[in-house]
Amino acid sequence: MITNFVLQALLAIVPVIFAITLHETAHGWAALALGDTTARDQGRLTLNPLRHIDRVGTIILPGLLLISQLLTIHRVAFMFGWAKPVPVSAWKFPNPRRYMAVVALAGPAMNFFLASVSAVALRGFGAADAPLWLQTILFDFILINMVLGLFNLLPIPPLDGGRVLVGLLPEQLARSWAGLERYGLLIVIAVILVLPNVFHIDPIGDVLNKTVVPIALWLAGYHD
Repeated sequence: MITNFVLQALLAIVPVIFAITLHETAHGWAALALGDTTARDQGRLTLNPLRHIDRVGTIILPGLLLISQLLTIHRVAFMFGWAKPVPVSAWKFPNPRRYMAVVALAGPAMNFFLASVSAVALRGFGAADAPLWLQTILFDFILINMVLGLFNLLPIPPLDGGRVLVGLLPEQLARSWAGLERYGLLIVIAVILVLPNVFHIDPIGDVLNKTVVPIALWLAGYHD
């Protein structure tokens, strides 16, 4: 029982940490390519997850979600978390708003790339013919990266989609939209927890179950 619990925990946590680490590192690589060396100078251009861990977003919240789901529904149906943001000095860019939009897009782009690579690998192993543990890891990695990439594209600061929108809007409107960042986490929590549990409206769950999961299954080769 304990061994199975630990195994399920590892199969859920490891892909999440790896996906979040590469997401954040992609921001730093993009910033470096555009002329900002801040992330490199602070040692954040690394695949060492310990350098990107946020105590609440990477450990406490995912851990609570993991344990509560395994103890109640005996499976991991949903995971959410974040890493310590990679530092970017926007003032070093010729056009800070536009360049920050590009840096922001690099994170979700990395997640979609990882999902695609995992899908190719799973199809290469023969999907249903692959060992169960390998199917689980690769499919979870596909799903996690798709969810992480799409979720971060929500146009809510400080999510990546919010930063992209700030880079595209006219300056005055962009300033107003960027001001939402102080409330961004509260808005995200409301969408994820308050709407489904209080008002029985679950836009994230609907998109996940009706769109993201079917696409992930198709990518993995389970439904051609």
